[in-house]
Amino acid sequence: MLGAILALSGPVLADPLTDAVNSDSRPAEQKARDSYRHPQQTLHFFGISPSMTVVELWPGASGWYSAILAPYLKDKGHFIAANFSTQPGPGGEESYYVRAGKAFQALAAQNQTSWGQVSMAVLSPPEQLQLAPAGSVDAVLTFRNLHNWHKAGQLDQVFGAAFSALKPGGIFGVVEHRAKAGTSEADMASSGYMDQAYVVAKAEAAGFKLAASSEVNANIRDTKDHPRGVWTLPPTLALKEQDKAKYQAIGESDRMTLKFVKP
Repeated sequence: MLGAILALSGPVLADPLTDAVNSDSRPAEQKARDSYRHPQQTLHFFGISPSMTVVELWPGASGWYSAILAPYLKDKGHFIAANFSTQPGPGGEESYYVRAGKAFQALAAQNQTSWGQVSMAVLSPPEQLQLAPAGSVDAVLTFRNLHNWHKAGQLDQVFGAAFSALKPGGIFGVVEHRAKAGTSEADMASSGYMDQAYVVAKAEAAGFKLAASSEVNANIRDTKDHPRGVWTLPPTLALKEQDKAKYQAIGESDRMTLKFVKP
């Protein structure tokens, strides 16, 4: 009887996203944050499939999401990392961003077997804003970067770059630290938390339509009134040992998860 049931149910199909999230190639310290960042649920909510062309904005030095997206897209899709410029300044100095960009390129080369061939683009507003040829990508994703562009006065430019790169019907997926409703622009710039209504308005001004929002990355324990803003919480723990247990108990920040579509 059991054999008949198994025969009727058919073979168990592998899930490429589950495989990418659980891959042995992902560092253990990155996997330890899955309970806060919910990568599988988040990418499922955005509707990312393995045959898509996907741009990740500013993966930084460690490529936390890249370590999932690149293997997931390796065989059937195309992964583009739109990161920092690796060109030194006029005096030959290397900023944090230059060093981070170089570190990511080294990471991609080191993991080429599991990541495949990663395409590199430079997102350096206002000079460098072309993520890919216009109308050529299926999805643009950004994870906890909006506050940086907002503080620098570059948010409109980045949203415009994402809109330009996407095909009609393409997805713009956003995860960002969520401020209390009505937080001022100045407080957003200093705290790292962004007002969700403000983000939606900015995206809609760029031409996007809000398709859906999710609470998958919400954290009701986050009071959003910390002395060093969002960086008070893990993983940064800007106050070091001061009240460390308190902030570890809160966990990582409360985050909005928004799915926009280019009409």
